[in-house]
Amino acid sequence: MRRRITYAQYLTAIAITLTRRHKPVWSWIRWRYVCKCGNELPCRKRHKVPVSQDHWPGEER
Repeated sequence: MRRRITYAQYLTAIAITLTRRHKPVWSWIRWRYVCKCGNELPCRKRHKVPVSQDHWPGEER
């Protein structure tokens, strides 16, 4: 059985995923902290939310 999630739960899941993907880690090659995605700190990679609230099924504003 599939369970529907709210848009707020969806945004929370995206935020947690991006937080895990973009955090400072020590680089033994560069001998300094870099972003986990490989970019220099501060990581300015911008991500778009794949589904906007306008297209979310079954939820009124």
